[in-house]
Amino acid sequence: MNEYHLTSPINDEDLRLLKAGDSVYLTGTVYVARDAAHKRMIETLARGEALPFDIKGQTIYYMGPSPAREGRVIGSAGPTTAGRMDKYTPQLLDLGLKVMIGKGRRSDAVHESMKKNGAVYLAAIGGAGALLSKAITASEVIAYDDLGTEAIRRIEVKDFPAIVVIDITGRDLYQEV
Repeated sequence: MNEYHLTSPINDEDLRLLKAGDSVYLTGTVYVARDAAHKRMIETLARGEALPFDIKGQTIYYMGPSPAREGRVIGSAGPTTAGRMDKYTPQLLDLGLKVMIGKGRRSDAVHESMKKNGAVYLAAIGGAGALLSKAITASEVIAYDDLGTEAIRRIEVKDFPAIVVIDITGRDLYQEV
């Protein structure tokens, strides 16, 4: 298993290096969206409108933060179960989404779409939201503010830890372990 320190958005060359089981430490821009935001993004696309951010090449973290304590940019920031986004994910992958961070298994349709589109799925450690929040250096709601914790955020991360669970070849640690 290898360890990589990468900048998000991650370029295609670096995505090809990543193998299931590798450790990744992300620094850079990551977008945060959960169920309600994904549903709204798909509805936006169905109306022929543009998404609130350019999804091509980006990373989405499935997370709903708790309120920030004084002196912090964000509260607890643990991953959400990724399978809840599976019905929306293939369409977003087809638009160029390259990296997803969450926890739990993904559907066969997501697997196939990831292989087709050269995307990876990273797992963040569930139950470690307070620790993960320390890797987040900035947080800003950029769309769907009315959704509260489910609004889309742009966050900046520094050495955000994750494990490659599904690589671009479709190799899946959940299926192997």
